[in-house]
Amino acid sequence: APPRCLRRLLLPALALALLGLTAAAGPRRTPALELAEELAEELWSAGLPGDLPELEPECRSLLAAFAEDSAALTGCLGRRARPVRLCQGCHGPYRRLLAQYGSIARAVGNSSESHNCAKSILTSDRLQIVVTLSEFFNETWEAANCANCLKNNSEGLSNSTEEFLDLFNKSLTCFEHNLQGQTVDLSPNNYTEVCKNCNETYTKLNDLYNHLQRMIRQGGESGQPAHLCIDVEDAMNITRKLWSRTFNCSLPCSDTVPVIAVSSFILFLPIVFYLSSFLHSKQKKRILILPKRIQSNASLVNIQEKYS
Repeated sequence: APPRCLRRLLLPALALALLGLTAAAGPRRTPALELAEELAEELWSAGLPGDLPELEPECRSLLAAFAEDSAALTGCLGRRARPVRLCQGCHGPYRRLLAQYGSIARAVGNSSESHNCAKSILTSDRLQIVVTLSEFFNETWEAANCANCLKNNSEGLSNSTEEFLDLFNKSLTCFEHNLQGQTVDLSPNNYTEVCKNCNETYTKLNDLYNHLQRMIRQGGESGQPAHLCIDVEDAMNITRKLWSRTFNCSLPCSDTVPVIAVSSFILFLPIVFYLSSFLHSKQKKRILILPKRIQSNASLVNIQEKYS
């Protein structure tokens, strides 16, 4: 076997050469690429100039687990991007990723500071890949407002969310059932079987969504926009588009009579105002004219008495 100092010189050159030869082969793993990886591992085992530290087995295991959970969560988010099912389908992988990141942040190997896994994995370089990935997943999860659809411990969907999704599925099932064997007429005045037979289910779904929205806004911080989770919002948008645009249905308003009464009162206000103004001006005019007539009659009487 060559001396230790010679191995330190030969192994890096050989590993780089093999990596250069296999780079053109693409992402497929070849025997040459595997050999290069083995040589790189041996290079780290042999020790590098400057005694650069290597990850401890415990830290390497934590990093591998974080990488697996990151890949699993990325795949989950991608598969459930359209239609949006992020919160209900990916809360498990997201919770596991948070646990893995917490294990890395809290993990300390031996008593030596150089064996601190948090320092070696999270802050040992400028790029900080693990921190960047964790921040990306956290920002995505917060932007989706998934916490508003989950229980406090994030182990599953809340009861209100499950109730909404159940009504959503019933609405879609009703749409599909009433469209079987018939062609949908998309004329503006069309009133399909969907509108008649699915009105009750859709009304319940719409009322529940409005109720959940009010609850979120009341519980939110003042001045901060409050939204339902993206799963519920996307589901309601899909249902409303089908109901109003595809089937040309309309949801009857329960407050029709009060709305008509208030609207009529507002419309008649200008008429009442101008009519009262007109009558008031006529009355003033009569009051001003009346004394003039009396004065003129009195003057005429005085003149007649003078020349009589």
